[in-house]
Amino acid sequence: MIVILGLLLLAAAAIIGVAGVLGNAGEAHALSDGFSVFGYPVTGSTGELFLYGIVVGAVAAFGLSMLLAGARRTSRRGSVARSGLKQSRRETAAANAARDDLIKQRETAAANAARDDLIKQRETAAAKAARDDLIKQRETARELPAEHAQ
Repeated sequence: MIVILGLLLLAAAAIIGVAGVLGNAGEAHALSDGFSVFGYPVTGSTGELFLYGIVVGAVAAFGLSMLLAGARRTSRRGSVARSGLKQSRRETAAANAARDDLIKQRETAAANAARDDLIKQRETAAAKAARDDLIKQRETARELPAEHAQ
């Protein structure tokens, strides 16, 4: 839609420009006072002056379009860079979370292993104490009948 509107405006400007140049040509429309632009004297008809204005306007419009195209390109590059930065930050956060999970798992495994070792040591100590008690009871039981027999 915007492209069609732009083409219509461009065609209308071209028609008005041609009509202005042709309608103001000839001796009847000669410039009454001469003037100069950058030291160059301008003479001729008002139609020629109008044509010069059209050329200068077209060059200005072309320069403006180049400026805006460059700005859009720079803006597009910036948005791509920003989206890449956001993606990189998300990936970094995910990698940090995964690393933290692995560290917690390792710490939990080490704590469980230490706890299991402690439990085994306690069980071994308790079993050893129970065995020693059982040995003492047997020795005591052997000594009692020997004492009663005397």
